[in-house]
Amino acid sequence: MDDLKQASRRKASFLATMKAVLWSFFGVRKHSDYENDAAQLNPLHVIIAGIIGAAIFVAVLIVIVKIVVAK
Repeated sequence: MDDLKQASRRKASFLATMKAVLWSFFGVRKHSDYENDAAQLNPLHVIIAGIIGAAIFVAVLIVIVKIVVAK
């Protein structure tokens, strides 16, 4: 239980979390950056950022499909 409390107190900002999640969507990360993220990112922020990133990705795909089908 203490590990979960410690993880939720990590100091990385939500913007840094979004940046890490967006880079992870591309699969392009240095190993050292990954280790820094694992030590600093708040797990709750990572989950929220992942959901937001996935929603943006799906919305962009829908817009692209609608543009292509309309032509």
